[in-house]
Amino acid sequence: MNKFFCFLALLSMGSDMHSFQGRFITNLGQVSFFSYTKVENIEAQNNQVLSIFDKDNQEIAISMLMNAFVFEKALMREHFNESYIESDLYPKATFEGKIIAFDPTLDTQTRIIKGKLTIREITKEIEIKTKIEYIDQKYIMNGQFKLLVNDFEIKIPTLLRPNIAKMIAVQFRFEYNAYEEES
Repeated sequence: MNKFFCFLALLSMGSDMHSFQGRFITNLGQVSFFSYTKVENIEAQNNQVLSIFDKDNQEIAISMLMNAFVFEKALMREHFNESYIESDLYPKATFEGKIIAFDPTLDTQTRIIKGKLTIREITKEIEIKTKIEYIDQKYIMNGQFKLLVNDFEIKIPTLLRPNIAKMIAVQFRFEYNAYEEES
């Protein structure tokens, strides 16, 4: 899987690589999260998520900047980045995974993606039920999962604990286009 992240790095540098057949990319993936609280709900969306899907190896890699999440209120964004995620210290979240029993001949399928999610330099293995569609030469993947705040050592002040959910609901949608090598 490390070679997959090397592939991501080479893409970002504009490297002249050969044979990108079977690889799909998006840099406008969407990830959102929702947290119910007694005081007010917390919701944010990030529409600048980079992801690469290798159809032949059934691998997927995702990288997103944590400070790209947009909140309804500026104060929520400030607290998220400075107090909870500490995006100056931990600017990115990443995911590396493999789609189990992926069938490239199907136009629509629901599969499990097993992989490693890293937030704040803490890595957890997760499984995500994902709907995968192949429409107009594009792969579209979407799904949802839940994360425990404690799993990523996010520190919540004692006074605020009753007002912050322990479980965060995450949704995603990626629309992949075939990667085309520059001439």
